[in-house]
Amino acid sequence: MLSCLYKSCRDLSPGRDWHGAVLGTNMNLVTELERLADALEGEASNPAQLSFASLAERIARNLSVRTDEVAILGVSHRWRHLHFIVPEALKNVGFIPLSSKTALAARTTRESRPEIINDFTSVKHASVFEGVKLAAESAELIQKIISAPILSGDQVVGVIQISRKGANSKAAGPDFTSEDLGKVLTLCNPLGKLLQRTIAD
Repeated sequence: MLSCLYKSCRDLSPGRDWHGAVLGTNMNLVTELERLADALEGEASNPAQLSFASLAERIARNLSVRTDEVAILGVSHRWRHLHFIVPEALKNVGFIPLSSKTALAARTTRESRPEIINDFTSVKHASVFEGVKLAAESAELIQKIISAPILSGDQVVGVIQISRKGANSKAAGPDFTSEDLGKVLTLCNPLGKLLQRTIAD
């Protein structure tokens, strides 16, 4: 069973247009993540086999954003910082202290509260990670973003951020809505189980 679930995460079709995704598709993804988390917990499996990059691709298609606009960060309560899980290009760039006053991910962790910001460039924020070139094109600014805590029980174990990047707000695409936020929040519970099982503190 577990190998099939890993395969479903790996065998994604990069060229497929998912811009017509509906809530039912989101629930299918939630169900798959729940099954994967349960399989990891219930079987003597190797969590290292799980590809978060493949999960990010699937999440991106489901939410009609690019893969480089999906970020998942893990929380180290021991070292009091956040570290990137995806995009993989940011894994070795550095850490975000939980005490940071300008990093949205740090605030999301501290307050355990989701946010939609559709005018992100006008908000003071840590921009060092935006300058990292993730794709063939030059680095783009985040114009709009959803940031939500990933929980395991009552503890924040990570943060998921979905963004829209571009030269300006119009080029980045439509504003995020409460429906978009709802889709992201439904992913947080199974993602919490996966992070708790696979990411060492």
